[in-house]
Formats: sequence, structure tokens, C-alpha cells
Amino acid sequence: MDNLGALNVFVRAGEARSFTAAGQQLGISASAVSKAIVRLEERLGVRLFHRSTRTVNLTPEGALFLERCRRILCEVESAEAELLHTQSAPRGKLRISLPSVGTLFMPKLAAFKRRYPEIELDIDYSDRLVDVIEEGFDAVIRTGEPSDSRLMARRIGSCRKVIVGAPAYFSLAGIPLKPGDLANHACLLYRFPSTGKLDTWPLGCTADMPTIDLPASMVTNTLDPQVCFAEQGLGIACIPEIAVHRQLQQGNLVTVLDDYNNESMAFHVLWPSSRHLSPKIRVFVDFIVESLFPL
Repeated sequence: MDNLGALNVFVRAGEARSFTAAGQQLGISASAVSKAIVRLEERLGVRLFHRSTRTVNLTPEGALFLERCRRILCEVESAEAELLHTQSAPRGKLRISLPSVGTLFMPKLAAFKRRYPEIELDIDYSDRLVDVIEEGFDAVIRTGEPSDSRLMARRIGSCRKVIVGAPAYFSLAGIPLKPGDLANHACLLYRFPSTGKLDTWPLGCTADMPTIDLPASMVTNTLDPQVCFAEQGLGIACIPEIAVHRQLQQGNLVTVLDDYNNESMAFHVLWPSSRHLSPKIRVFVDFIVESLFPL
């Protein structure tokens, strides 16, 4: 247990990049933090921090050790939480963030709410890349591959991105038969809120077939305008298939260039690894992984 205490001190100092801040979090002095780090370094035979009069930074060995220690402490916290909460029903506020396409998840979240009525859902819809830890989210659902080492992740499922337009649009503008044909079409483009970059369309571009310079008829940072404009016959959009499932079934939209499009986008649920997996987070993660797909 003494070793775990030292690891906790190290993790707090490593995350805060400050012995003073770590001491404030733990209710001890900065000097006590420094002494605990020195003892840990002596026991391991490696320097974990570069120290100066103004800054404290992790060494490469310290950064590697920090990631392993986070996982160790997370497991300990999870074990303690399981023992403490085995007899209690999941309850309390659960703050989650979903991408704009997450409006399609509402029936599944309604089923989750019915199953766990004592959990209060606080839902944020945003396509921006939220900072899960800094903004205080318990869990988020996001597309793409996880890259934040501070977060735990489980894969939920995947779906294709499809290139769609209304039959009325194609009757007037013609159907693109190859990616290069898009240069003569009105393209409804998506801009990532977090980076400002335009989304690239999955057209299997290679050295022999370079990226197509798509003419922008409209640019938006959320999906709804793309779907609306496409349904109104105002252009072609590249959209997650689940976002236009109904429109495709009803024939309001049709897909094109399917032979050039074999990419899919993955969905993951993520939560802070440094936080114990409380019952409300545990049941949410398990429910989402088991139930979200197919919609």
C-alpha cells in the first residue's frame, strides 16, 4: 500500500507538472511530494522528472512510467468501486457527449433511461473535439480511432460514409460515374469544428487517381444542413449511412459512386482512465457496446 501511495503522488505530480499543485490535491506540502518522488526514483534507479527553479517536466522514462501507473491506479480504483457499489443501484448525473449524428441514438438512450431511471442524463451534442477530462464528461461517443492516452475506450460498431443526392438533382445534373465527375457537381461539404479542415470524401484516391478538388456549393460544421440540402435537390453530400438510413429507404436520397467507396467509420465510447468506473459509467458503457448497433 505504501508503494501505491507513492505511485499516486507520482501520477498527481506527473499530470499537474507541478509538485505544489500535486501537494494541494493530496493535502500535503510540496516538499513532501518532492521527497516521495526522490524515494521513488531511488528505488527504481531512474530519474522521473527534470527539475528547475520554475518547471517540473517528465523525463522520457517518467512519461512511460506515468501511463503504466495510471492504468494500475485505475484498476485499483475500479476494484474498490466494485466492492463499494455491488449492492447499490446505479444513480446520479451522467454527463455524456455525442456527435451530431447521435440524435439517431435517442431511442437506444431512451431504453437505457427506462432501465436505469435513477441515472440523470446530461447530454451534449457537439461535433467539436471536446476535452473529456477538462470539461468534466463521464463518457463520450466519438468517431475515428482513439488517440488520447488519458482515456479508456471500447469499440461500439462502424458504418459506411455514403455519397448521396436526391433523384431530382441527378435527373438535372446527371449521375457521376467516376470521382472526377464530381468536379461538375454541387458538393455539400462538411468542415470539422475542431480543426477547420474540410472532410475528405472516401473515393479510394491513389497516386494514379489523386484527391479530387471538390467544388463547394455549401459548407457546414454539422450534418443536418447537409441532409436537408441534399433532400431538397441542391447538391451531393458525403454522410454517415446511419444519418440518412430513412431517406435511403424511402428513396428521397440515393447513393452514387459506391464502387469507389469501401471505407467505414468506427464509433467508440470513451471515458477517463484516471477515474474509477462507477456503477453509472459501467452500466452505460456496457449498455452502449451491447445495444447501440444496429440502430
